[in-house]
Amino acid sequence: MPDPTIRVLIADDQALVRGGFAMILDVQPDIAVVGEAEDGVKAVAAARELHPDVVLMDVRMPHMDGIEAATTICRETDARVLVLTTFDLDEYVYDALRAGASGFLLKDMRRDELVEAVRVVASGEALLAPSVTRRLIADVVGRGGGPPGAGQGAADGRLDALTARETDTLRQVARGLSNAEIAAELFVTEHTVKTHVSSMLSKLGLRDRVQAVVLAYETGLVTPGDSHS
Repeated sequence: MPDPTIRVLIADDQALVRGGFAMILDVQPDIAVVGEAEDGVKAVAAARELHPDVVLMDVRMPHMDGIEAATTICRETDARVLVLTTFDLDEYVYDALRAGASGFLLKDMRRDELVEAVRVVASGEALLAPSVTRRLIADVVGRGGGPPGAGQGAADGRLDALTARETDTLRQVARGLSNAEIAAELFVTEHTVKTHVSSMLSKLGLRDRVQAVVLAYETGLVTPGDSHS
């Protein structure tokens, strides 16, 4: 029987930050902090050795930054990465999403927001609910942060495998809507939405909803102005 405890690795170059997060998380009955790392190199090594479910990853760390570490961890392990950021680091957001990060947390978050974020990401969902995530994605892509070819819309062949309804679902996911909101928008049940989301992610070879949002912006299926307020 699988262990229901969520295993967390904390990667941050500040010992006080690591210790503070560990104190908050370790008192939760369903969460255990299994390791800490003070730089990206040690974070990658710890992820390989400890097999965490979730990695809290700072962006600016010595020896290897959080983006490079997240890329390696997402490629080589099943761990999900939550990037720790502040508004002045929003130039790194797009790179982090491309690396496979499942969401973002601001360092001045409340205790309950940290705990809930870890649970959400561990369950396989992406942390898209906070408006800051949508705003940062929109800002980075709107400033030309996307790769060459972004904005080609229907000319981009990556979406050709999707049905019309799956494409509609992707559009609503990228706008930041929850499954319940998408169901209301498309006049279908939440179960149907979940089925469309799962099929869409599988066909496009994506890990989660965050990567779906990135792809939707890249292909021009949505634009920054389409974000759900």
